Amino acid sequence: MDLYDLREEFNKSGIMMCFNGPFYHSIIEEIGNAVRNHLAAENITQAVLMEVFAVYIELVQNVRNYLTLRGITRPEVAASIITIGRSGVGYVVSSGNVVMNADVESLCLRVDEVNAMTRDEIKSQYRKQMRCEVKPGAMGAGLGLLDIAKRSSEKMTYAVRDLDATSKFFTLSAYI
Repeated sequence: MDLYDLREEFNKSGIMMCFNGPFYHSIIEEIGNAVRNHLAAENITQAVLMEVFAVYIELVQNVRNYLTLRGITRPEVAASIITIGRSGVGYVVSSGNVVMNADVESLCLRVDEVNAMTRDEIKSQYRKQMRCEVKPGAMGAGLGLLDIAKRSSEKMTYAVRDLDATSKFFTLSAYI
């Protein structure tokens, strides 16, 4: 592997930070510290720094929770990716992970549903979800995508790539 070529591809794509591997708690925390330090060196406002950091945390937790709930533990399958980069005048935070085929349609529909909401509808739905009990077997309180959308300056984007008969690779990007 030619790391120079990889670095050039990152530069062309605006990627400032990237992690590829299993999202263990200690790694999430260390990368979080690196994200804060790197963005602080960018001389961006504290508000933007906190938005990017919050979206990073939410995306990583979503991936980690999904893989745990589905019992996906084999390192070659559980390895996921998170990137933070520049996008126009803002930033883009993207995550990618293996998703079981049975979950792809509902995940895409949920992102589409949140993307179709206005800012006021997102805030209202977020407050409503905060008051609801978590359903048994649910992957969370349903706040993650709403929180990401609240903090984003644009609609979230996603891509799905076939892997094998049972799984796909799902990429979700948020723009701040």
